[in-house]
Amino acid sequence: MHSAQRNGANATTCRFHSYLGDPDHRMCNIGSPSQTADNFDSIRHTDVMDTVRRSGSVIVQRSPESLYDMVADVTRVGEWSPMCTACWWDEGDGPHVGAKFTGRNEGPERTWETRSEVVAAERGRQFAWVVVEPPTAARWGYSFVAKDGGTEVTETWELPPEGSAFFEKMFGDDAGKEIGIRSDWAQSGIGATLARIKDIAEA
Repeated sequence: MHSAQRNGANATTCRFHSYLGDPDHRMCNIGSPSQTADNFDSIRHTDVMDTVRRSGSVIVQRSPESLYDMVADVTRVGEWSPMCTACWWDEGDGPHVGAKFTGRNEGPERTWETRSEVVAAERGRQFAWVVVEPPTAARWGYSFVAKDGGTEVTETWELPPEGSAFFEKMFGDDAGKEIGIRSDWAQSGIGATLARIKDIAEA
């Protein structure tokens, strides 16, 4: 059993505060410490915000079904993600809608965990999950389309208005900057992830 599972609910709460850069538990922060983001000026603090979206695509010389099987096995995510080093399903769960899993992320200054729920699981077509703890509602998804004798794999990250509202609650006027930081992380991570998936799948 994983250490976070052994230690129970209190450990679950603390692991998020560790990730959030809030050792004194003053607030439920949602990421590593504030830093400068190239695009934060384009994302302003507002009462209502649109969905923030980042995506990338790559052609892989494998079938949609085989690539779906790779990606839907979240226990393999550490093989291709530059930040999420490990994932594990809740006991008895697997790649189906409603299934939940925990992911461990490692940054330069800290390690943290998140909880996610699968929201789309159509073999050969799409696989996606939403982050539920912390409650950012960020959606990560993959789609698979047969193309050029292989498959076009598209990875997408979306932060919906309710996720932006959570950032606003936590960061106030700095919410736009913090969203911009995570948007940049998503964009760079998508490129690296897709390149690695292609390398592994075509090896």
